Amino acid sequence: MTAEKAMNPKQRVAVHVANLVEANMVVGLGTGSTANLFIEALAKRQRTEKLNVTTVSSSVISAMKAKQAGLPVVSIDSLDSLDMYVDGADEVTPDLTLLKGRGQDLVREKLLASAADQFYVLVDESKLVDHIGQKFPIPVEVMPEAWKLVLAQLKQRGGTGELRLNAGQDNVAVTAHGSLVLDMKFEHIDSLELTMVLETIPGIVEHGIFSELATAVFIGGEQEVEEHWR
Repeated sequence: MTAEKAMNPKQRVAVHVANLVEANMVVGLGTGSTANLFIEALAKRQRTEKLNVTTVSSSVISAMKAKQAGLPVVSIDSLDSLDMYVDGADEVTPDLTLLKGRGQDLVREKLLASAADQFYVLVDESKLVDHIGQKFPIPVEVMPEAWKLVLAQLKQRGGTGELRLNAGQDNVAVTAHGSLVLDMKFEHIDSLELTMVLETIPGIVEHGIFSELATAVFIGGEQEVEEHWR
């Protein structure tokens, strides 16, 4: 069995997109299992082809992963431009709207996604949905002192949800930005309308709907990678 055939869908899509990186690019690195595979694939190209890429990370964990793999990592505040950002997503709709933020680095992820010339999203078929919020609640990152007021306003607009707890379920979850997270569900409201609502409520730092940001979504399959371009 060849190495190509031996790859699972996540590995296949990671290698596919790593092959799109060009020499001397500044590449943003996402966070998660698929993003980690992309980091490994990019580091391999860096070693074998001397690409001279520079990377910037959406999280401490992906920065550590990149450094361990031998990729140069710079801080966000040293950049004024970004060629490419590569990350996964929790949900992807047919119009390439994304849901992200089940992790704790939503603000940095959206910053890099919006700043990049190209935002490439790596998923497998399990992440494809008809509408945002179909499988997962929508993360709404809020100022710590504002969470009750924000939750009340979201409930007035038809939302249901609660404050996210940490993994041990013994305290609230705190994001890398120092915020709290409301995990919300909404019925009978499309993602564009919901985005407009979320962006008009004071106290909301960021939310997990990524509209019109993805340049392309790459879907890893058992045999090939399917590409969907905006």
